[in-house]
Amino acid sequence: MLHAGLDEKRGRMKALVLHLQDATQYERIDQVVSFVGQDDSGLFGILADHARMMTVLSFGLARYRTMDDRWHFLAVPRALLYCVDNNLYLSTRRYIRGDEYARISQALEAQLVAEESELRSIKESVHRLEDEMFKRLWRMGRGEYAAS
Repeated sequence: MLHAGLDEKRGRMKALVLHLQDATQYERIDQVVSFVGQDDSGLFGILADHARMMTVLSFGLARYRTMDDRWHFLAVPRALLYCVDNNLYLSTRRYIRGDEYARISQALEAQLVAEESELRSIKESVHRLEDEMFKRLWRMGRGEYAAS
């Protein structure tokens, strides 16, 4: 009986190629034997010879295992994952990759806090802009901005 993902002829695990792409960099990682991620439907895993698929990874940590039996971690704010012909394409606006779970987890938490702060600032700016627009519309209705 063969283990899923084993190369029948050579008796070793088959590998995937992971292509990591963000706004500023590209990395190709060979010899990936498994990938674990999470989308809106839940946690899932991918091995070699997986059927063609595409999904959107949720904000959080994904991980992959290489032929040397080591786990590596990826922090992503969300990402598009496309699997075809033993290639995994992960596209995102930014990712953090590393071998230490604690460090990557901390980096992800810091990123989340920074993004929430930025979002709060944007919402406040939009609120101020809306207030100013309503004031101007009200003044226009009262004829304060009469045509010259």
